Amino acid sequence: MILSLLANHFYFPLGPGIGILSISKSGDLALSMASFLSGISATVWINGCNANVMTPLHYKDLVIPPLVPSLENITLTPSGHFDVRDTIQDPDTEGNRGSLIPIERSSSRFLFAVSEDDRNWNSCLFAQQAAAWLRHHGKENFEVVTYPRAGHLLEVPYMPHYPLSWICGGGAKAHHEAQLDLWKRVQEFFRKHLKGSSNTGQKKSICFICYHPKIRY
Repeated sequence: MILSLLANHFYFPLGPGIGILSISKSGDLALSMASFLSGISATVWINGCNANVMTPLHYKDLVIPPLVPSLENITLTPSGHFDVRDTIQDPDTEGNRGSLIPIERSSSRFLFAVSEDDRNWNSCLFAQQAAAWLRHHGKENFEVVTYPRAGHLLEVPYMPHYPLSWICGGGAKAHHEAQLDLWKRVQEFFRKHLKGSSNTGQKKSICFICYHPKIRY
């Protein structure tokens, strides 16, 4: 297991917990890790989903079924590119709730970052549902930041912007400004929640599990 590897690796002296940085599909994997595995203290979720997507998730005797894209909901933009935003169904509807990640189990802190012009899927809705679900269970262990006119792939600053690919969206200026702001927030978030005890000098590890396919035209 990757957490055991981090715990025993000389480069990652393990303190009270681990942080996860995720984007796109890895968002639901990050929520699953934070919900089922111990030792996760801080989770950054960027334009992900609050439900399991694409393939079944297995944890011990539990199997969480996936939300499968509805390909009939693919549309074409005026420029002739695929828009797949509405292919993932609303997780919080009858028949889909079994795919929701039980994040109420987690003691992790969450940072949900969403782009309003995400054309990969409706990440704004998914973040709102995740926040509402945590509140419903009496938890305030999260924050949500929203970026108007930013696209799906909010990466580290100065990464190229691909507005015409089928998984991006967003305007170049707004997208790059969002990346600059978010990267600062991510670093501050991890510093705050992964800071070791000043008395023990403990440190914490950060696990990067970023995943997203890039299709460039």
